[in-house]
Amino acid sequence: MYVGRDMTELSMMSIHEWKDNELAYFHHGLQQMMLYLNAEGQTIHREIIQEIEERGGLNRNEADYTHGTKISYD
Repeated sequence: MYVGRDMTELSMMSIHEWKDNELAYFHHGLQQMMLYLNAEGQTIHREIIQEIEERGGLNRNEADYTHGTKISYD
């Protein structure tokens, strides 16, 4: 289960300040609803994708005994 800031709070701040798990969570959710999003929702999703790409993706550089190499928003 996602535990973090909701879209209302995040929309009032720069997307550059979002955490990786927030980007991953909202990217996944918006990706699932892409066919039903209006122009504003599609723009937000595109901005999330661009931010993820600018950060070099959502992969962790190293795995350890508590975390894998993928960012988990669960």
